[in-house]
Amino acid sequence: MICKWIFRAMIVAALLTVLVAVAAFFYPEKFLCVDSGPVKADAIVLLGGGFGSHERPQRAADLFKEHDAPRIIVTGFGDDEINRRLLLQAGVPAAAIQVEGKSKTTRENAEFTSKLLRAQKLNRVIIVTSWYHSRRGLACFEHYAPEIKFYSRPAYSGLKQGGQRDKKSSKYVYLEYAKLPGYWVCYGVWPF
Repeated sequence: MICKWIFRAMIVAALLTVLVAVAAFFYPEKFLCVDSGPVKADAIVLLGGGFGSHERPQRAADLFKEHDAPRIIVTGFGDDEINRRLLLQAGVPAAAIQVEGKSKTTRENAEFTSKLLRAQKLNRVIIVTSWYHSRRGLACFEHYAPEIKFYSRPAYSGLKQGGQRDKKSSKYVYLEYAKLPGYWVCYGVWPF
């Protein structure tokens, strides 16, 4: 009797897992994307990375111009100077841009930038990254600086109307599904 109940529970759990996996495959924006909507903050943190279309710095510049925050902190070794230059070209004044150029991972972005945020006593911060990276990016910052209120305002490059994604972003979406549990297991960053 107990064996039969355990067997049925395992089948139900397996079916639910398959259904979630299928839904995640066809609707990744529902699982990976977090957008806090319009907010005002003390700063914008622009994460490096993306797939080369410069969607992240453009999104940060747009939010800055909409007066969502008075400054931008650019984080990420390798992309830091490129993103700084793109922000300048988009009309963000140099005095409003700060660079953290040592971090090489999302975890390091959160760790290193959180130290800057604390030192400057910034309490409300908008995270700008790509839509498929927004859940993990936000979760990392919340994990490493729980006393600061973080918001997510992602760039939507690679995501078309109706939630369809282009082939270029698909690789990043699939990698993100591997990185989410990896960050939970390795660093204790719970994404949900």
